[in-house]
Amino acid sequence: MSDTVAISPSPLLTLPGAVRAPEDSADHAVAWHYGNPFGEQRDAASGAAIIDRSHRFVIAIGGEERLTWLNTISSQLVSGLPNGGSAENLSLDVNGRVEHHFVQTDLDGVTWIDTEAESGPDLLAFLKKMVFWSKAEPRDGSELAVLSLLGARARDVLTSVDAPIPEGIYDAVALDGGGFVRRMPWPGPDAFDLLVPRTSLTEWFTKLRDAGATPAGTWTYDALRVESLRPRISVDTDEKTIPHEVRWIGGTAELGAVHLDKGCYRGQETVARVHNLGRPPRHLVLLHLDGSADGRPVTGDPVTAGGRTVGRLGTVVDHFELGPIALALVKRTIPVDTELVVGPCAASIDPDSIPDYDDVQAGRAAVDRLRGR
Repeated sequence: MSDTVAISPSPLLTLPGAVRAPEDSADHAVAWHYGNPFGEQRDAASGAAIIDRSHRFVIAIGGEERLTWLNTISSQLVSGLPNGGSAENLSLDVNGRVEHHFVQTDLDGVTWIDTEAESGPDLLAFLKKMVFWSKAEPRDGSELAVLSLLGARARDVLTSVDAPIPEGIYDAVALDGGGFVRRMPWPGPDAFDLLVPRTSLTEWFTKLRDAGATPAGTWTYDALRVESLRPRISVDTDEKTIPHEVRWIGGTAELGAVHLDKGCYRGQETVARVHNLGRPPRHLVLLHLDGSADGRPVTGDPVTAGGRTVGRLGTVVDHFELGPIALALVKRTIPVDTELVVGPCAASIDPDSIPDYDDVQAGRAAVDRLRGR
């Protein structure tokens, strides 16, 4: 955690049952759970749950060239994003390593970005530095705060409070009184982000709760996120992570945060090279941990096989159905049935989490043809 970014506690921590996330967590400013984390997860899957994510850092970008400008300095194709359209996006360094991950929505002449609380100020500073002569105006957008509504009954809850329901994945619709609701492809079966006026945060949370959504904490969000194989930057990634390793590659909303057929941007050379000629050195997998072990590993612990380090542990969480699980970046060449150890626990790779490498990249096929293979 950074020592330079002060994050104010959420006012929702004063609600009955709220248990604040541990101090060493990136989510320490919001509720970890409300006394029944497994019940909250169950409701987030089969019912409806409302989660306070108001510590997310929000940026607003005005100006008529905001989208074409942002398109030149980020990994996703956003130059033609329609009104009410959204996308996941990345800022990469010159070597193609991931620096920032964010979700953006363009609505009524403003692009709204929400990202991690601790890295948000750095992203805003970078955006301001890159404006030059473009007609784009990035600024702090903290007048909006993020809530997430999850579960099979999430639509019913939105209907009960007279909120609009976006039809398509990553569609967003304005809310009466300010802000918007955005449909997300994860985590869980039906997921919506509501960016609401910060001054109305408590009002919105209690309104959704009273309409049938169970108050849930970040424990629930992380459990469903890990089950969905969705990484969190600086938790499931490190300073060497490239997009191919963590499922952020793809040209559509469902597939990732990198468009493979857009124009130049910082880090594109690495993205193109790995896509056309190689394979990522590591990949993100779901680990099942031995729940009977005396102790629990933590984020950043090495993943070992036969005493040799083969990866890095990311998010560790107890899931209401799957038990203790984690995300990990492991060497791509490690067989799926390898016996692994993380901290005091034995661990195994979920075979369904291994990416499909049966396709042949265009560049590799061309090289093989030249070599007569």
